[in-house]
Amino acid sequence: MSNVSMEATAILPVLKKKLAFLSGGKDRRSGLILTIPLSSDQTSMEELSATLDYLLSIPSEKCKARGFTVIVDGRKSQWNIVKTVVLMLQNVIPAEVSLVCVVKPDEFWDKKVTHFCFWKEKDRLGFEVILVSANKLTRYIEPCQLTDDFGGSLDYDHSDWLNKRLVFEKFTKESTSLLDELSIINESDKSSSVDKEKSADCALLPSFDPETVLQTGHELLSELQQRRFNGSEGGGGGQGGPAWCPMEEELLAQPQVMKLLDSLREQYTKYQELCRQRNKRTQLDEIHAKVMQVVTWLQGPGSELLKTQQEIGDSMRAAQALQQKHEEIESQHSEWFAVYVELNQQIAALLSASEEEEVVELKALQQQLSDVCYRQAAQLEGRQNVLQAAHGFHGTTQELSQQLDGLLGMLCADVAPADGASIQQNLKLLEEKLQTVEAGLSSLRQKGAMLMEQVCTQPTWALEETESPAGEQQDNVQHVQAVMEEMQLRKQRCEDMVDVRRLKMLQMVQLFKCEEDALQAVEWLGELMDALLKTHVRLGEDSQENRTLLDKHRKFVDVAQSTYDYGRQLLQATVVLCQSLRCTTRSSGDTLPRLNRVWKQFSVSAEERQQRLELALNFHTAAERVLQQECVDPESLDEVDSSGKILLDRLTMPVIFPDGSEQYFGTPSDTAAAAESVRERLLLVEERRLQLQEARLHDEDEEEELLNGQESRLDVIGEELSEKEEQDEEEEEEVEQDEDLERAKQDC
Repeated sequence: MSNVSMEATAILPVLKKKLAFLSGGKDRRSGLILTIPLSSDQTSMEELSATLDYLLSIPSEKCKARGFTVIVDGRKSQWNIVKTVVLMLQNVIPAEVSLVCVVKPDEFWDKKVTHFCFWKEKDRLGFEVILVSANKLTRYIEPCQLTDDFGGSLDYDHSDWLNKRLVFEKFTKESTSLLDELSIINESDKSSSVDKEKSADCALLPSFDPETVLQTGHELLSELQQRRFNGSEGGGGGQGGPAWCPMEEELLAQPQVMKLLDSLREQYTKYQELCRQRNKRTQLDEIHAKVMQVVTWLQGPGSELLKTQQEIGDSMRAAQALQQKHEEIESQHSEWFAVYVELNQQIAALLSASEEEEVVELKALQQQLSDVCYRQAAQLEGRQNVLQAAHGFHGTTQELSQQLDGLLGMLCADVAPADGASIQQNLKLLEEKLQTVEAGLSSLRQKGAMLMEQVCTQPTWALEETESPAGEQQDNVQHVQAVMEEMQLRKQRCEDMVDVRRLKMLQMVQLFKCEEDALQAVEWLGELMDALLKTHVRLGEDSQENRTLLDKHRKFVDVAQSTYDYGRQLLQATVVLCQSLRCTTRSSGDTLPRLNRVWKQFSVSAEERQQRLELALNFHTAAERVLQQECVDPESLDEVDSSGKILLDRLTMPVIFPDGSEQYFGTPSDTAAAAESVRERLLLVEERRLQLQEARLHDEDEEEELLNGQESRLDVIGEELSEKEEQDEEEEEEVEQDEDLERAKQDC
């Protein structure tokens, strides 16, 4: 293969235009086919000439000797441009051109003129020019050697061809330069004496990476062997022809690539061996220097950084600042620890391939490096644990301080709840806050003990320093103890205030309870009075029943008396509690008059009820006595009659309260029912009076007179009873009307 006179990169923009190309197809004489696709745009003859020069520099002289078949595609161009291109071929490749096929458009050019002109120039041109349509181009070239633009089956991708061409030229240039550099490096090593100083200073590195160049060459060779250079997969002989490999010898550079690869592998192997020897000579010194560098820093500046960081801070913010500073120190150490890991791996790799003396030296370096790094890492971890414990301790201290402030604020605020339930809720909240404070103090003690333990177990530093770390540790421990004692004192003061507030709140709960119970006593007493006036109306039908009712009434009054006394005691207790709490009487000023008013009304009503029962008892006792005796004094009968009328009159009277208001017992019907038994007993007494009068009268006149008188008395009594009933009915109607009016007023 001939040497390329120019590179594709020099005219890359021109080559991308695809002004001409070698598709890899061959004519029937095995000559290469050169295609010039003319476009409708104006074609630059200079660029076309440069493209042809580059393309013709690729094939070998042997391949050029077979001649070229040039296909000028003028279907999209004008005749004068086609003519100019054909004439230009005479100057560019006159000897190599065998045949020029001008593909014409259908029925466009003047056949006579064009045909005549080419025949006229045939001798001067030195090659044959024919005009042919695209569909008749197969008369001169096999279809399998034509691209699809001319109805053929040959695949061609110009962009792929150009990319592969660039790769080939790049590989050729880099591999050639690399071979020269490797040869110089390898030869210079043989002629020079091997010593550590010179090998360390002599860093001969090639301009290109051999691995990359070799990889590029192998990939290129693989492409060439698979017949994909120039974008073609290759193909068998078209239409029964023999198998054909496009540009196998002419355009594909397999031999040159393989030769370059073989030479490059040989020189690169020598270079690798040289590098391994040099690395082996220098690696031990480099590792030793790096190990001493790491050890020196960790024992020097690294240790100094840790020695200056012994405080634990006095607040969470200070602890965070110390943690941030420690993280910076850890970051600095991490860089050296990374170097340690790398050195450890390098030493482990060298141990398996080193001599016995080198193994002893490497192990000593490895042990020294590990001891220093592990000791420094342990110190960093211990300091980190102390700072974490300090951060937790200060955080708990701050949280506990806030809790104590909240509890103190709650204790200093005035307590003015509306009822006992709100007091109970406040008391519960107070107890919960106190429990939270106790839990926080317990957590603070635990974290403080942990922090002091961490501080006391920190590693002691060397005594050559002027300031001993024991003083710092003692100060830190004393600070932690002082903080815990201060929190304990604050908590104790709050507990004392909580005890006082708890007592006050319990007294307030008791105050509200007494007030509520006093109001309840007033309500109960009012209910007892309502029951007395509405349901305690009935009178007994005899003396025994009246005695029973009287006993029940006294018990009923005793219950009311107990209720009243209970209310008075509660109100007295509220006065005492208010004085103790230094607050004005809340509701006792209103409750006490109510209690007294209801009690007075009840007392008047109960007294009236008792008097009625006593009158009824006396009436029935006297009536029963006169009814049971055989000889009765008329005066006794008159007394019974008089007491019965008094009782009936008393039943119709209302109860008059101290404030001047009045109220009746029960309803008029209840009063009428109670008076009915009295009237019935009066009738019996009157009958007894008649019986006695009949017995005393011996003559008929007296008897008749007495009878007439008795009858008249009976008539009078009957009339009185009738009038009484009518009067009761009228009073009942009036009471009902009054009740209706009262309800109407209440509705309004």
